[in-house]
Amino acid sequence: MKDTIVPVSSHHLMPMYQTNPPLPPSETMPTMYDLPSEELDDFNLPEEFHPKSPLETMPTMYDLPSELVGESGLPDEFHRIQADALTQTCQPANHPLDQVFIASDLNLYYDPRHPQWYKRPDWFLVLGVSRFTQQEDLRLSYLVWQEGIAPFMVVELLSPTTEQEDLGQTLREVNKPPTKWQVYEQILRIPYYVIFDRYTNRLRVFRLEATRYQELSLPDSRLWLAEVQLGLGIWQGAFEGTTGLWLRWYDANGEWFPTYQEEAAKERLRAQRAELKAAQLAEKLRSLGLDPDSFDR
Repeated sequence: MKDTIVPVSSHHLMPMYQTNPPLPPSETMPTMYDLPSEELDDFNLPEEFHPKSPLETMPTMYDLPSELVGESGLPDEFHRIQADALTQTCQPANHPLDQVFIASDLNLYYDPRHPQWYKRPDWFLVLGVSRFTQQEDLRLSYLVWQEGIAPFMVVELLSPTTEQEDLGQTLREVNKPPTKWQVYEQILRIPYYVIFDRYTNRLRVFRLEATRYQELSLPDSRLWLAEVQLGLGIWQGAFEGTTGLWLRWYDANGEWFPTYQEEAAKERLRAQRAELKAAQLAEKLRSLGLDPDSFDR
């Protein structure tokens, strides 16, 4: 239905104050704009009327999706195992472990102007944020505007469907979020971007130089990172029951940091050696006519 405009004669346009005269000045109630700011608290305004900082109005991880949106499938078996190998062996020598956050396949929200935009790195490392130890505190996603610190390193494991974007070979589409490369390089300015291709066993590392990523030379497929006193390289062996080439971390002596399984095996070996030494000592004491149990009393 089309709106109709009804003409009104000029004598109908009478000022409202002719029928509703204004209150005299003494009866006009002041507003908050009439008073100095330091007196606002005297009104005991409800909490919802107090001005909030931009950070307080931003969504939290409880407000944003923690799963893939508009994408299908979870990480394949290789992605899961490789991420475990990186996580278990990442032990920065110059950072307390409770201030090192490691995540794999976790939504990374990066732009407060577009809070719904995110990337989902295969693995990333953040230095200087708390790693929570209580289950109820564990992160659903990583929000840069809430944490205040961008990742130090991201690792992408190439797959046929993501290879072009991972390598920065795709262009941003109109009215679409920036590409993965643009987010890591230009928005978050992540110092190190690591790409590993399991099909060619090629490790590539890009370091942020000024405003652009520059690829580093990797003799023997190894890279030493002085900032964290860690080295990253390709190791051949069996991890979680699967033999192959894996990314993992090594120390200043070039020794690979042990995985959880390797550390448990070392602990069992130490216990066995201690038990054997104790048995040998007991036998020696008996040969001398001494009761080894008497030394425990």
